[in-house]
Amino acid sequence: QVQLVEAGGGSVQSGGSLRLSCAGSRYTYMAWFRQTPGKEPEGVASIDLVPRISVAEAVKGRFTISRDNAKDTLYLQMNSLKPEDTAMYYCAGTWLLPKFLLSRKEYTDWGQGTQVTVSS
Repeated sequence: QVQLVEAGGGSVQSGGSLRLSCAGSRYTYMAWFRQTPGKEPEGVASIDLVPRISVAEAVKGRFTISRDNAKDTLYLQMNSLKPEDTAMYYCAGTWLLPKFLLSRKEYTDWGQGTQVTVSS
C-alpha cells in the first residue's frame, strides 16, 4: 500500500483558482474525488498512465487533472471556482482497471483529504 498525501487546499473567492497535489501517486489509475457532509464522495476526474483522462461534467472546462510520474505526484488544477465546488477533496488510486473510472468503489487506497472552500 502506498501512502497518498494531498496538499494545496484552502479558501478562495468565487472565480479563483487552486492547485491540489497528491504525493505518492504511483498507482496505474488515479482519481480525485470530493465530498460534502452527508453525501457520498463524488468523482471529479481520473487519469491513468497513458494518460487517458475522464472528467466529471460538473467541472469540465474548469478543472484539469495531470500527473508527473517521475515525481509520483497527481495534480488537480481548479479554475473558475464556484461556491458549489466547496468540499473535502481526496485523491485515490488503484492498480486494477476500474469498470467505472469515477466510481469511488473502484479505488482501493485514499489520501486523508484537503479542504477547499469557495466563498461567493
